[in-house]
Amino acid sequence: QVQLVESGGGLVQPGGSLRLSCAASRSIFSLYHMGWYRQAPGNERELVARITPGGSTYYADSVKGRFTISKDNAKNTVYLQMNSLRAEDTAVYYCNKFGPPRYSWGQGTQVTVSS
Repeated sequence: QVQLVESGGGLVQPGGSLRLSCAASRSIFSLYHMGWYRQAPGNERELVARITPGGSTYYADSVKGRFTISKDNAKNTVYLQMNSLRAEDTAVYYCNKFGPPRYSWGQGTQVTVSS
């Protein structure tokens, strides 16, 4: 079983930046298509960004131009650089495989954008 641990969230002002990390317990990112997801209260979990084993990236329209997904296979870590943050970005952020079967969802990391 692969464990995924998200970190890097916190409280940030509108327009600010955060860098999230997703660390895997073993090497998987060279094999699987990974995604960052988020869920705000009252909303469904949504895909924010994804990265293929080869490094191709894709973004939800709501974050395109502001967020960047990347990975370091040697460090077993996927990153999400978030710039120009808005209040509507407030959510718990999770990482997981893009497609099924997914690993168990972790606790995620809370991102709060507020003045």
